[in-house]
Amino acid sequence: MQREAYERLRWRCIRRGLLEVDLALTRFLDETFDRLSEAEQQAFAELADYEDLELWHLISGQAECEDARLAPIVAMLRKS
Repeated sequence: MQREAYERLRWRCIRRGLLEVDLALTRFLDETFDRLSEAEQQAFAELADYEDLELWHLISGQAECEDARLAPIVAMLRKS
């Protein structure tokens, strides 16, 4: 991912309405993102576009991810 696109994604992760989602996404981005494949990076970017409550329910395990492309990233987010 290009540096400019990464910075835009980081901004989207930081500027969340729920602090829990902000912290989970930003920590994951800083610690894990650069080790992901390009497809996994795109999946993470797609998750970053989810609404806060929907995303929090996925990350916290209150809801299951039905999208097979996003499920591995959700699983990683749950572990981090």
